[in-house]
Amino acid sequence: MATESNVTYSVKDLHFAYGKQEVLNGLSLNLHEGKITTLIGANGCGKSTLFNLMTKNLKPDSGEILLGGKSLADIRLKDFAKQAAIVHQYNTAPADLSVEKLISYGRTPYHTLGLSPDAKEDEEKVRWAMEITHTLKHKDKAVAELSGGQKQRVWIAMALAQDTKILFLDEPTTYLDIRYQLQILKLIRQLNREFGITIVMVLHDINQSLYYSDEIVAMKDGKIIAQGQPEEVITTKLVRDVYDVDLTIQHTDGKPFILPV
Repeated sequence: MATESNVTYSVKDLHFAYGKQEVLNGLSLNLHEGKITTLIGANGCGKSTLFNLMTKNLKPDSGEILLGGKSLADIRLKDFAKQAAIVHQYNTAPADLSVEKLISYGRTPYHTLGLSPDAKEDEEKVRWAMEITHTLKHKDKAVAELSGGQKQRVWIAMALAQDTKILFLDEPTTYLDIRYQLQILKLIRQLNREFGITIVMVLHDINQSLYYSDEIVAMKDGKIIAQGQPEEVITTKLVRDVYDVDLTIQHTDGKPFILPV
């Protein structure tokens, strides 16, 4: 059971607007250590804005976000990058940049004036990241030569090289075929189960969200309308409220599975 003692992220009375367009209005949320938590909701519900606020890509108009009990506003970007890593939805790299070089950039938060205090540790962290993501065999290739699924593994490896306890992923399966989608989701679950990394992600595919998550956060119109274990909170009414569509729910492996009526 989640308790206050294992809350790693706490969002309190968050407000945010793009100009005069209010997106979040008094949103509050707790995210729990060691869990895979997925934000779900229809386009425009505010989940991407919330994601960007929690990852310091946006600043709230009011309210507070706490990481480990400390205000996110008071944490320098370099220090934040030692606690949380981010894999964005859209990523680019120079055409000739090698896989190993890109992954090594994950060690940047630990460097001072471009110099590493511990080159051996950097090498070990980068190698581990390549091994766990199965990108070691591609280390000398240019990132541009890789397939979409392989590139996504490389970006995840770079985030892992940061050696953080929290990993944020924004639509990690976007534009991938179903084989690579499942490979990436299984890798994410492995990172959580074997290495205890807290995962926070945004997914559009509701069934993938329900199957691979410990907790879901369902959003609509900038508000959280449900949070908890998928099997406990997902109902036909909730799906209708979130997506404005009638669907039926079945169960597989103890997890809810959404089907068209």
